[in-house]
Amino acid sequence: MAVKIFWTNFAKTQLRNIFDYYKLKANLKVANKLVVGIVNKANTLDFQKEIGQKEELLLSRKENFRYLVYKNYKIIYWFNQEKNRIEITDVFDARQNPIKIEERQ
Repeated sequence: MAVKIFWTNFAKTQLRNIFDYYKLKANLKVANKLVVGIVNKANTLDFQKEIGQKEELLLSRKENFRYLVYKNYKIIYWFNQEKNRIEITDVFDARQNPIKIEERQ
């Protein structure tokens, strides 16, 4: 059974920032292709909510954070059992200092 995929406002903002950056630094086509790729990768979670690896830097949190990788980006999510949905909380550029993940969650 498919579950709903919910993007938090923070994750949507990160996606918008990625789009804006690549639109400026490359072009509209590259920006669109990257963002669509990230969203499509996230959509694979609708039937397989635990396919991602556990996010080691967030193990101390009560939520069971996992992530998928698309190119240089980690799509960080957790399964909200109460609301029966996947919550995507961040799209993190893995080229940054990993400690920033803890600060953003």
